[in-house]
Amino acid sequence: MDEITLKNFRCFREEQTARLAPLTLLVGENSTGKTSFMAMIRALWDVAYQRTNLDFKEEPYDLGSFDEIAHHRGGRGGRATNFEAGFAASQRVIQNNQRAEFATDRSYRFNVKFGRSGTAPVSVSRRFSCDDVWIEELSGHITPHGIPMLLLGTSNGAWLGEISVESLISEFESSRPWPFHVDPGSLKVRQGSESPTEEDWERLRLLSRIFDEVQDFGRRKQRPYASAPVRSKPQRTYDPGRPTRDPEGDYVPMYLADVFFQDKRQWNSLKQKLEKFGQESGLFDEISVKSFGRKASEPFQVQIRKFGSRIKGPQRNLIDVGYGVSQVLPVVTELLRGDYFMELLRGPPPSIFLLQQPEVHLHPSAQAALGSLFCQIAKPERQLVIETHSDHLLDRVRMDVRDGTTDLKPDDVSILFFERKDLDVRIHSLRIDEEGNIEGAPDGYRNFFLEETARSLWKRQSIGT
Repeated sequence: MDEITLKNFRCFREEQTARLAPLTLLVGENSTGKTSFMAMIRALWDVAYQRTNLDFKEEPYDLGSFDEIAHHRGGRGGRATNFEAGFAASQRVIQNNQRAEFATDRSYRFNVKFGRSGTAPVSVSRRFSCDDVWIEELSGHITPHGIPMLLLGTSNGAWLGEISVESLISEFESSRPWPFHVDPGSLKVRQGSESPTEEDWERLRLLSRIFDEVQDFGRRKQRPYASAPVRSKPQRTYDPGRPTRDPEGDYVPMYLADVFFQDKRQWNSLKQKLEKFGQESGLFDEISVKSFGRKASEPFQVQIRKFGSRIKGPQRNLIDVGYGVSQVLPVVTELLRGDYFMELLRGPPPSIFLLQQPEVHLHPSAQAALGSLFCQIAKPERQLVIETHSDHLLDRVRMDVRDGTTDLKPDDVSILFFERKDLDVRIHSLRIDEEGNIEGAPDGYRNFFLEETARSLWKRQSIGT
């Protein structure tokens, strides 16, 4: 995803667009909509690629009912009767086992309008567009066959059409005679338009092919991984079980044990990556799985060790070494696991990671090391969207980009500053330059830091006095 557009969604009243990059950092005060923003990214993915029923209460995001989600100003402003969101995306070329995968060679956009069904929000229209050609599914206009009507358009006009059931149930895709299965005989010309020309039909056919490619691309990808702001508590002993991904990271010890027992080569590779981060962050030097039997079905522990200047320290249970290690381990494991034992987690790693406060319980030096890890991981095909309150993490990202320690370029980083304005929130899309400086920061971004500095220098003296 390259950008997100919101309107009347929670604290975001005015329509606004936020830029996404391979590494996107969400910063701002508490209760300014950062978590809601991440929840909408996952919801848009589901609508666009999975076409699943939306659940705005799915963990780790519980946004409530329609009344809690649609923007409400109070008083005469009232509550919005609907809310809208959308995203733009472009070609993504991914090398996977020497096979190139791509969605399309053009940029495209999905837009969704949400209405109310009882107390729940539902999509009432979905729009897919590329250049000036578009298709919109109208959930409020249903044919006798129970299928939503489609609104098709080009720069020459717009036409309302019905899906041909015969074309829809055709066994072979190549036998589809019309774009989006729309029967030309069902078309109704919208006011101000003329009948579609052959050129219009050809452009709609191209849009239909692009749409199919995008849908196929999405079906082969994992939905975004969303982590909870507080990860699971460590246990002294774990019982083996099939790992199932969850926001808190409860599955990580089982995943580590499965890789350890089933393939020592892959375990050693993953272990090396985890230990590299552990050493750079100062959290641990070694990580291991200790089994209490000879079989993979026996209980086990996750242990870590710190090295002294002359000797290695003792192995310690994860539960005995402080909360920071156990809180960051699920995040780091998910980012570093790569393609190790994909079947254990039912597929490859996702292409989008939504991480809430990954720096929680970490020392500033470990927070900075986490920023370096994000710079190493982030790529066009592996987007990281991170909510953070850590200046140490943000500063490390800026310095790593400036110093060229990874392949990440200034344009590969987006800093989204969420600023409260009265009852609304404005998202500022900030960039960093070649020197690591933040460009385009509004006054609200700098005032807090300037006021704290002034306070440390001059007692009871604020800026401008």
